[in-house]
Order: sequence, then C-alpha cells, then structure tokens
Amino acid sequence: MFVLILGLILFLGAHSVRLWGEDFRDRMIAERGDGMWKGLYSLASIVGLVLIVWGYGLTRLNPIDVWYPPVWTRHLAILLNAVAFALVALNGSPGPIRAAVGHPMVLGVKVWAFAHLLANGRLGDILLFGAFMVWAIVDYAGSRRRDKREGIVRMAGPWKPELIRMAIGLALWLVFLLFLHQWLFGVSPLG
Repeated sequence: MFVLILGLILFLGAHSVRLWGEDFRDRMIAERGDGMWKGLYSLASIVGLVLIVWGYGLTRLNPIDVWYPPVWTRHLAILLNAVAFALVALNGSPGPIRAAVGHPMVLGVKVWAFAHLLANGRLGDILLFGAFMVWAIVDYAGSRRRDKREGIVRMAGPWKPELIRMAIGLALWLVFLLFLHQWLFGVSPLG
C-alpha cells in the first residue's frame, strides 16, 4: 500500500498545485522559467504514475476484500465509463457541452473513478479510485471557482466538432472495453 499511496501523493499532488499553491507555481515559473517548471511537473507526474501502477499491482497480489459489489454495478460502470471517455474527449473543444461543464476532462475523471468504485470492492481499488475521485471533486470545484474569479466565460461553439470528439471518445471506449482493459490490467469489464 505504501508504494501506491506514495504514487498517488506525487501524481495527484503535482496535478493539484493550481489548487493549493498557485502563488508557489507562479513564483517557481518566474524564478526558474516555464521549461524548468514543466520539467519538474512532468517528472513528478511520471514518477507518481509509475509508482501508482506498481503499487496497485502489489495490492492485487494480496487483495483485501472490503465489500462484494453486486453484478449490476459492473454493467453500470461500463455505461459510466462510456460517459467518462466522451467527456475526456471534449477537453479543449470549444463547443456547447464544454461551455456548460467547463472542465470536461476533470469531470470525466470523476465519472471514471466513481464507476470503478461502484464495481470494485478491494482495499487497493478503493484507495486508488477513491483518491482520484476525491481529487477530481476538489479540482473541479476549485477550477470552476477560479474560472468565476478570473471572469472566464467559455463561449459555446458549434456542435459538430464536439460530436466528432465524442464519437472518437466512444470509439476509444469500445476498443478499451473489448480489448485494452483485459490486455493492460488482466481483467475484462465484460466478465
């Protein structure tokens, strides 16, 4: 569990700097330059991600069951993950859905984490997906507050580019559902 927790702290901590330390971030960029900041941010993120993957794998060697999710939660998780993939695909899109939700990637992470919490009952799963869900909830709320404080208003562009992005996201979800999840994680969402 230690490796997983350390990875979560590094990865989610790096992705939370704008929430807890925007002044620190701005000062580091001013003192050391944007390239140095991005390098440190990337290094912390990569090391954190490697530790998360390794630590999560270690938790699966000696799993601790906390609860036993009913079968229907797997089906709901599959559908929720379709929504998550579609939302993440909207990141950077200037369309009406992004204008409405503001931060579709973070919202997609929140939906993804919630879906996995529903369908998994082991301690390692709860720690991993619970940490991502808490981070996404806090980050989404903080980002929306920052948008309001800075007067950021996203104008709703045309539907077509968003629909194309969502279709790409759903196609990736289908490939992940049918092939990649099993290949990458050794577990098929389809049972």
